[in-house]
Amino acid sequence: MAELGVALIGAGMVAATHLAAIRDANGLRLTGIWSRDPARAQASAPGARVYPDLAAVAADPDVTFAIVITPPNARAAIIAPLVAAGKHILLEKPVARDLAEARAVVDLCADAGVTLGVVFQHRMREASQAAAALVASGDLGPLGLAEINVPWWRDQAYYDAPGRGTYVRDGGGVLINQAIHTIDLALSLTGPVASVQAMTATTRLHQMEAEDVAVAGLRFAQGAVGWLTASTASFPGGAESIRLHFARASLHMEAGILTLSHRDGRVERIGAQAGTGGGADPMAFTHDWHQAVLQDFRDALHEGRAPLVTGQGALAAHTLIDAITQSARQGQTIEVAS
Repeated sequence: MAELGVALIGAGMVAATHLAAIRDANGLRLTGIWSRDPARAQASAPGARVYPDLAAVAADPDVTFAIVITPPNARAAIIAPLVAAGKHILLEKPVARDLAEARAVVDLCADAGVTLGVVFQHRMREASQAAAALVASGDLGPLGLAEINVPWWRDQAYYDAPGRGTYVRDGGGVLINQAIHTIDLALSLTGPVASVQAMTATTRLHQMEAEDVAVAGLRFAQGAVGWLTASTASFPGGAESIRLHFARASLHMEAGILTLSHRDGRVERIGAQAGTGGGADPMAFTHDWHQAVLQDFRDALHEGRAPLVTGQGALAAHTLIDAITQSARQGQTIEVAS
């Protein structure tokens, strides 16, 4: 399998995770890094090439794809010259600040004929993949109830960083920045939501523009009901969880472990305990899942197939977040666009 060249665009908090993933993945090679802050880029990847600008990345024939980890407000301007040069794109979540912008990014890549993947690394956990196989088998029966909970904590210093937790840079707060991972994973198992009744707020525990708490009642297109709670005000922070109650068994995923409770009394456990980044240290998790995302994207390019999470697939989470935000602002039930 031919080695693929990878450029890293951005030198923020998650850069170290991606650099470790590139280092440990087979068949990938870092060609260089670009950031609006060259000194930070050099510090992130000592000895690596620092591109002077995006044009240099686009012109580099060794770059097969770019991993874009910049804040959401910078995405379109960064991606445009890269896709025009035929570079494939792997995006850190979210795709963009809101659903309309996210659709525009997906369309941009589609029109250019390049592959767009999204880093939703929770899908790569052993527990998540086992849950996906169980749900797809149909052996659990129809879904009746879904409980989705993200009880995370971020201290004020996290939100004191310029632009963090604002609409102009991030597009929102806990929903689009933290809970989006769990929302994506849950929707991959439940299917789409048909309607939402929600409330969002900024607690007195944070000084920030966007929401640090969200609560939503959900009615799913396939007939189940459920709820989502998400917070970055839940000190000291805990692992996110998804509980899905089917006719013949219930799935409970938390901290990397899947517990399958059968109605006949049998209990099975799959996976291993893992950090999630739900506490004061947002980077308290392994790079193994990011490495798995990169390897899947590498294989997708070699095999001419779609990656596990495509840009189009990532729109499901954006669609639900958009509906929750609308419902909270309007104080009424919102029918979710299909």
